[in-house]
Amino acid sequence: MSDAEPLELRPRHEGSVGGSGSSNRSGGPHLPVVAFNRGELDQILRTYGRMVATGEWRDYAMDFTRDRAVFSVFRRTSEFPLYRIVKDPKLARKQGAYSIVTATGLILKRGQSLERVLALFDKKLELVGAGR
Repeated sequence: MSDAEPLELRPRHEGSVGGSGSSNRSGGPHLPVVAFNRGELDQILRTYGRMVATGEWRDYAMDFTRDRAVFSVFRRTSEFPLYRIVKDPKLARKQGAYSIVTATGLILKRGQSLERVLALFDKKLELVGAGR
């Protein structure tokens, strides 16, 4: 599998032994979903690992729908997501396919490159007027 191929994640059904089937629970064909490819997931998990190491993030969840893929990060497991890293291919030519959204729905950063969008988490907060 190459870095450009999306990861296909399917729930394991009772009695199934894995493998690839061409139908879902209802017996119909699988609907196409938007997913993060291996390279994108690697970048996201690298950022996630760094933020876990600093103690800011503790848990994550991934959601894949027909319209978008979402990687949600949590400070505590039982809370609402602190941030959502969203991939929406329909916006790729306009505003950029990737965005970081806060819990309140505010879009902090949007762009064509996931690496540049994730750079938002690399910035360190500085005290204003410190050392004067």
